[in-house]
Amino acid sequence: MGVARVASRAQLGLAAPRVDVEVHLGQGLPMFSIVGLPATAVKESKDRVRAALQNSAFEFPAGRITVNLSPADLPKEGCRYDLPIALGILLASGQIEVAESRLGACEFYGELGLAGELKPVKGIVLAAAHAVRDARHVVVPAANLREARFAAAKRARAADSLLAVCALVRSAGFETESEEETCGATPSGEPVNGHLDIADVRGQAIPKRALIVAAAGGHSLLMIGPPGTGKSMLAQRLPGLLPALEGEDALDVASIASVSTRGFNACEYGRRPFRSPHHTASAGAIIGGGSQARPGEVSLAHRGVLFLDELPEFNRSVLESLREPLESGVVAISRAAMQVEYPARFQLVAAMNPCPCGYLGEPTGNCRCAPPEIARYRARISGPLLDRIDLRVAVPAVSSEELLGERSAEKSSLTSARAAERVRAAHAVQRARAGKLNAALDGGELGNFCRLDRQGRRLLAQARAKLALSARGVHRVLRVARTIADLDSAGEASTQLGLSHLAEALQLHVADRA
Repeated sequence: MGVARVASRAQLGLAAPRVDVEVHLGQGLPMFSIVGLPATAVKESKDRVRAALQNSAFEFPAGRITVNLSPADLPKEGCRYDLPIALGILLASGQIEVAESRLGACEFYGELGLAGELKPVKGIVLAAAHAVRDARHVVVPAANLREARFAAAKRARAADSLLAVCALVRSAGFETESEEETCGATPSGEPVNGHLDIADVRGQAIPKRALIVAAAGGHSLLMIGPPGTGKSMLAQRLPGLLPALEGEDALDVASIASVSTRGFNACEYGRRPFRSPHHTASAGAIIGGGSQARPGEVSLAHRGVLFLDELPEFNRSVLESLREPLESGVVAISRAAMQVEYPARFQLVAAMNPCPCGYLGEPTGNCRCAPPEIARYRARISGPLLDRIDLRVAVPAVSSEELLGERSAEKSSLTSARAAERVRAAHAVQRARAGKLNAALDGGELGNFCRLDRQGRRLLAQARAKLALSARGVHRVLRVARTIADLDSAGEASTQLGLSHLAEALQLHVADRA
């Protein structure tokens, strides 16, 4: 009888603190207890571990079995502790023998089936990333191996049963680095929606231009127009204009997905997320929360696109909760027992109708909305939220000639592939100049990288007076103008803004007022 220690990790937001699973076998009446703030799923592991040991030809020891999940004041969730608990019992009872130095260099994760098989668990990408930083190896269920190798390419091992894990830890080289491939961990560079091409959208030259500008600078976009004019089609094609994620950005997105309710899909590694919640979604679903402080839509859309269709139909409190993450790029979720932070650097793309019926300004004259109804409808979007949106464009109805006519060679030349090349070149210019996209430039950087001549300053002053632009609005116009200049610069980094760049930025910022 003795004490055994097996390492694992908990999950608290995007942190993965180490947990030591300590198992003690003592004299006395048979009893199996788990201490250290275990959740219900962790407490139920007693029955799974007992059945798995017996069905794997091991002996379940008699006497008092005490399992301590250290540190004891850290909440423990999920079924990932089944495997380390079973290993701890086998080590403490002497049924397997492993040198403590070798065992201490590895962490174990997995849910046990009653027959001893290993089942996948959530959060493996996050746990493996933290394990690699501590120069440790991980042993995971076979179904989790591919995602573990995204973060721990040469330090991940897999097994499909408890017996296979025991054979693995007895082998002499399980803690050495693997030379196996990373199972496609390198992103292919293809867009999320590769089959969606911007050329499929007929007409809408100005909204298409706004979409390319938004992709090139990471800007938020609001499209206003009657039903059926292509607002949703345009939004769905934005991920196809953005370059694939690489390095830490790809790993951050994968880590957020791995701790979400849905879990991580290894086939989506390196791809930009596109989230489109229904307008009945609650503030907790959008921002994040719940008893376990799960990430919300704004975090699941990190480094990707958050599309809000029918924007005025969202609850007012939900829309107002977007104001802070749009500025800071971070969401802090506070609960009585924990406080976690999730990144939320997303591109907001929204769509709405011009009036409750949707047909205001249409040549058909079908709109029967009274002015007070239109005012109340538009007032559902507050001024502070609207002021945080960089581009606001009208999406008018498409003419019959544009919809049914033959597509000319000039118009068909605007494809997602060609637009994506320009976007990648603009991203390269911005990162070389400031290390970030233009949408994230602060006030001091705007003064350095968005220089205006006398005519530009005069135009901006006149526009601010006539359009009642706030200081934030002026800064957003300058950021958009900087992006337009980068698109037109053919890869050359400059700090001067032309008059045409500023004029187009002003037009795209207030185009919805027409």
